[in-house]
Amino acid sequence: MTNITLKDIEKAREVLNGVVHKTDLVECGYLSKMSKARVFLKLENLQKTGSFKIRGAYNKIANLSEEEKARGVIASSAGNHAQGVALGAKMNKIKATIVMPSTAPLAKVTATKSYGAEVVLNGTVYDDAYAKACEIQSQTGATFLHPFDDPYVIAGQGTIALEIFEDLDKVDVILVPVGGGGIIAGIAVAAKSINPNVKIIGVEASNAASMKASLDNNEVVTLCSATTIADGIAVKTPGNLTFEIAKKYVDEIVTVSEDEIAQAVLFLMERGKIVAEGSGAVSTAAILSGKVKEEGKNIVAIVSGGNIDVNMVWRIIDNALIKEGRRFSFRTMIEDKPGGLSNLTKLIYDMNANILTVNTIKHSSSFKLGVQGVEIVLETFNKDHIKEIKEKLESNGYIVDACLSLI
Repeated sequence: MTNITLKDIEKAREVLNGVVHKTDLVECGYLSKMSKARVFLKLENLQKTGSFKIRGAYNKIANLSEEEKARGVIASSAGNHAQGVALGAKMNKIKATIVMPSTAPLAKVTATKSYGAEVVLNGTVYDDAYAKACEIQSQTGATFLHPFDDPYVIAGQGTIALEIFEDLDKVDVILVPVGGGGIIAGIAVAAKSINPNVKIIGVEASNAASMKASLDNNEVVTLCSATTIADGIAVKTPGNLTFEIAKKYVDEIVTVSEDEIAQAVLFLMERGKIVAEGSGAVSTAAILSGKVKEEGKNIVAIVSGGNIDVNMVWRIIDNALIKEGRRFSFRTMIEDKPGGLSNLTKLIYDMNANILTVNTIKHSSSFKLGVQGVEIVLETFNKDHIKEIKEKLESNGYIVDACLSLI
């Protein structure tokens, strides 16, 4: 099967019946008001294994021959395909080996192992893991399960679109995260087959925009690097099959920065009570950042996964809070005598800022006698609040040296 059709996606739906969840489609009031449209979130972060990837992985495994199953399966993945393959293999009682980048979030590695798969770590991005998986496959003869450039995988991911059209009478725009292109290929085929007027917009991390580069050059392009907090879509080279489908069906590709992704992760968590990993938040980031403007339309943004490493959560949140003006870090000098620090903190208190941390530095060759350095991190309301605090401190004789790198 190389020419994927709506019929193939409908067959995949039958295979996945009882295996995957039909995930919720919910309207986000804030995004709707902000964009003057109706914005709906398709919550694949609530899917089994925490990502849409189980759809394609299971559909592929279900269509393997008995001889292929007997050899066991091997896959390469940044984490989400790994869990889908591992669970699918476990449900079919097949041996699974998964090669993941050494930079894959610990939560994804641990979850993959918990499904019974053998995990091999190699390289720093998906493409490194793919090369190692091919090497192991040639040595063991295991059946290789590609994470995106496979007809059965693409058909499985396309079932997301069938659910969207069942739950929403009028679908105008679908925003889809793009890495290798499996999910956007499947959704695009299904959506355009149901309604050719639906606009399909892919969203990539600016640091890993391999599909956009490929479409711009009218051929598959390999990037030199693909480093992003959206690790699930950190792919240097899109698939050949997914590229051809994107060329035919995808209307536009937009890119979002690391800061925009971080702010979208925070927004979904804070406003929507939704836990999304970086790759799962890029569609929301495209709306929040104003990269996508479709006033008066019904927009569906795919939240493709929620497998974010806990250690990454606080880094992303702190970054987003800084960019929004809700964290302010600075250095200043105080008198090295009783009351020196309390005079400073009293001014901060009067400005309704919350002190998160205070570090004093008494010894430095640059300090004059009778003074000491202080590093302070504040919780603030916004950038205007920070400006007011700086002006207040400076008017009272303090030199404020911003030092965001402290956080």
